[in-house]
Amino acid sequence: MFGKKKDSQIELTKLSSLIANNMEVSGDVHFLDGLRVDGHIKGNVLSKPATKSLLVLSDQGSINGNVTAYDAVINGHITGDLEVTHFLELQSNARITGNISYNQLRMDCGATVDGKLTRVGDGSEQSNVVELTPTTASK
Repeated sequence: MFGKKKDSQIELTKLSSLIANNMEVSGDVHFLDGLRVDGHIKGNVLSKPATKSLLVLSDQGSINGNVTAYDAVINGHITGDLEVTHFLELQSNARITGNISYNQLRMDCGATVDGKLTRVGDGSEQSNVVELTPTTASK
């Protein structure tokens, strides 16, 4: 019950790319290291597999497509599935319409998810599936 706590820190602090709030990108975005999105993306946002990438989506940003990353801090809108292999933080303005798979999750009060939350463990086994709708997520 009081075992050793898992490391829930985001391991990468360097954001090497920015999509500014005055930009709109149509098409898939592939990134390494870190990406901050303040603008709008209509397409998938995909990190290079087996890298410790970080995606930061600000409260001004939105993504209409599927997202994969190692770590993610989300405070904007995503319409599509979200797959985070290490640590996911959903801040208070996060609005997700789609299914989420994660290893570790922090969800602030006010964040909403309309889809399934699936915890994926270290051995890629799936457990703890929770289905949320906007009415149940806000309670």
